[in-house]
Amino acid sequence: MNETNIAITAGTLNAPTPVVSVSPVVLPTPGRAVDLQIRVSAPATGRELPIILLSHGHGNSWYLSSMNGYGPLANFWAARGFVVIQPTHLDSRALGLRDTAGGPLFWRSRVEDMRYILDQLDLIEASVPQLSGRLDRSRIAAAGHSMGGHTVAMLAGMRVTDPEDGKEWDLSDPRIKAAVLLAAPGKGSDLAAFASEHYPVLGNNNFAEMKTQALVVAGDKDRNPLFADRDGWRADAYFLSPAPKSLFTVYEAKHGLGGIAGYDGAETDDEDPERLAAVQQLTWAYLRTALYPEDPTWAAACKALTESSHPQGRIESQ
Repeated sequence: MNETNIAITAGTLNAPTPVVSVSPVVLPTPGRAVDLQIRVSAPATGRELPIILLSHGHGNSWYLSSMNGYGPLANFWAARGFVVIQPTHLDSRALGLRDTAGGPLFWRSRVEDMRYILDQLDLIEASVPQLSGRLDRSRIAAAGHSMGGHTVAMLAGMRVTDPEDGKEWDLSDPRIKAAVLLAAPGKGSDLAAFASEHYPVLGNNNFAEMKTQALVVAGDKDRNPLFADRDGWRADAYFLSPAPKSLFTVYEAKHGLGGIAGYDGAETDDEDPERLAAVQQLTWAYLRTALYPEDPTWAAACKALTESSHPQGRIESQ
């Protein structure tokens, strides 16, 4: 791989450490159709480890949209100091529940899954060998791709109106200190007819109260007329929410952002190792500085991206 095309220089990027990954960790969840299953990935060494909750998308693959997907992100982040917790939401195709009550998106249940994980950190620590006592519960972030980005946006303060009863939902959680939205749905009023019919809740996204600091990641070729026939729709969360926010526009990237959902995933529409590396590294750098404000990694990463002879994208902030 051509290192000149990687967003962060070797001197800035932490060397990877061995990762321990445990699944399924089953959290008893009364009232849920099935108990919540999660994967926990953590560096084999280290203490006071920050946490990332990683929410999968609503894709058509059987297992990428579950705790068994998104290895390129989960492994990268865990190898560089984060504990990554991945739920299998009820909309995962692997569970076969999309046609049941609350489906197909289970948009509210998804957010409740993430909040429940935070409520159950004691049980998670006790269930994962050698994890007990190693979590820093004051440094928690959430990241999500596609529908997972919608989930994370709600945790960060985005309001959603239920199309069935008109109730506006605020499911923000102050325990989430930073967010990463990867190819998340944009402005609801621009939702296309197909998505309005099949996923009407996406027509009610309101970013005005999304106050948690966040990085929005959007591909400049991520345009799907079934969802919105407008360039830049996936970047709306950056432009329509209050500061502090940053936007990483990934050049030539489609919805797969280079392949974040899985290694050699068939549904990746823009598989590219260098593009994927840029997304891995820039998201890691953002979260390092967001959770540790004295850490200069984000500034160094932005500088390296800007000065690259072949940059993979551009960064803007507000």
